[in-house]
Amino acid sequence: MDLRDLTQAMHKFVTAKGWYGKDSLRPQTPRNIAISLSLEASEILEHFQWEESPRNSDELPGELADVALYLLQLASLLQIDLESAILEKLKVNYGRDWDSGVK
Repeated sequence: MDLRDLTQAMHKFVTAKGWYGKDSLRPQTPRNIAISLSLEASEILEHFQWEESPRNSDELPGELADVALYLLQLASLLQIDLESAILEKLKVNYGRDWDSGVK
């Protein structure tokens, strides 16, 4: 399964829940999805608060999946080709110089 397949599966789920509907109590706007993405990312941090390893390794995959789903949806709503954006960002980052101690 690739990013397009995952995005389609995410849209199928959101549609099935009725969240794309005009009168949805959970409007799927870019703003709302960006907020949800941030909130879900914070839930990942909770697993590491005061710990070096996740507190509940059984729940962490689901939290990571929530972040990925919101990211896929946000990119799709904004018509951003996430795969291309990731590859372009990697290219940019290869050209950056971080103080990594590697010469």
